[in-house]
Amino acid sequence: MAVTDGHGRGLPPTRPTHGTTKRSTVWSVNGAVPTTIIVVGLALAGYALLTSARNRRVGLGLLVVIGLLEILLLVLVGLIVARLAGGGRPASMVMLVGYLIAMPLVPVVAGFWGAMERSRWGPAVYAVAGLAAAVLMVRLHEIWAVIHV
Repeated sequence: MAVTDGHGRGLPPTRPTHGTTKRSTVWSVNGAVPTTIIVVGLALAGYALLTSARNRRVGLGLLVVIGLLEILLLVLVGLIVARLAGGGRPASMVMLVGYLIAMPLVPVVAGFWGAMERSRWGPAVYAVAGLAAAVLMVRLHEIWAVIHV
């Protein structure tokens, strides 16, 4: 049976409102910075593995990319700390603090270690750091619902 407006004109069908959900207002890790960290981390890993396969040492290009990764991780840490200062509280503060400490340390340690290693394995250290940063972001995304920041 068609729905009319009382004057014989048909009304467009309405969409049911049950079963729909509101957009969540919980701040999530699905933003531009975490996505960029994953992309840069994977790009660093690929570039470093190629450099290592070509039997080259760490060059300026790898240093620039690992520096960019470090800056992005520090920006993310700053965003999370700002969220905590604004009143957000995680369910597991210890886990969050562990990630906040580990994330920016990975590129720093790998940067020094890889630059000191004068063989082809120096870039391989950078590759591991890029993969580790990407995995940390994915893991942070997985636990974000548990953390409730």
